[in-house]
Amino acid sequence: MNLPKELRYSEEHEWVKDEGGNKVRIGITDFAQSELGDIVFVELPEVGDELEANAPFGSVESVKTVSELYAPVSGKVVEVNGDLEDSPENVNETPYEGGWMIVLEVSDSSELEKLMDADKYQAMVSED
Repeated sequence: MNLPKELRYSEEHEWVKDEGGNKVRIGITDFAQSELGDIVFVELPEVGDELEANAPFGSVESVKTVSELYAPVSGKVVEVNGDLEDSPENVNETPYEGGWMIVLEVSDSSELEKLMDADKYQAMVSED
């Protein structure tokens, strides 16, 4: 399982990358995409939408199931990965690169401190 050390992770299997300037890039983890199987559709919010931490912001549909996406932190959507509309398989192929989902302008940076580092996330998924 690929878990980049520089990222933070949520209990709902989203990753968060600090992009600087109070912005973070968000996607689902390698573990999550492997559990879901082949992803065929990704539903994402619109630029300008306000998200609350731990609230659903979209969904991922795979050949097996539909799974909600949960915002790991609160903020305003400033960018959406439009490539996923035509190429949802990017989430399976490169979950941390081409498979990213949204960029948020974080409204409360203290929420980032509540997320797990790679070691804690690894321990959590190993328990499942």
